[in-house]
Amino acid sequence: MLIQNPSHHASTIANKLHDPDVWLVACYCAQWCGTCKEYFDAFKELSHRFPKHLFVWVDIEDDPELLDDIDIENFPTLLIQIEGKNHFFGTMLPYISHLERILQSIRPTDPARPDGPAAFTRLIQQA
Repeated sequence: MLIQNPSHHASTIANKLHDPDVWLVACYCAQWCGTCKEYFDAFKELSHRFPKHLFVWVDIEDDPELLDDIDIENFPTLLIQIEGKNHFFGTMLPYISHLERILQSIRPTDPARPDGPAAFTRLIQQA
């Protein structure tokens, strides 16, 4: 699945997130960040290896409301949600293999984490 941009594909993203088999994998970044620019191609490549997941690239300056009032200080900051519940939220070294390992280790039955933004479906609908 190609990477979705919430500024251009909000309704597509919201519709796909209603499918309980679709995991949200969001990368919070900034256009001015050199690390983010380098990470983008690897993130896109990973989206092709996990076609059932919805990969979203969120520029925090273009779409700050998708952070749910959380401040991002380091990039990349990643969010993985399953059915609107956070299974991972945090900064990660910019090595795509780290994200890949996390995606392989998460199980939908794992307990949700209390930290991170609200359900992305709700945030994107309010935006």
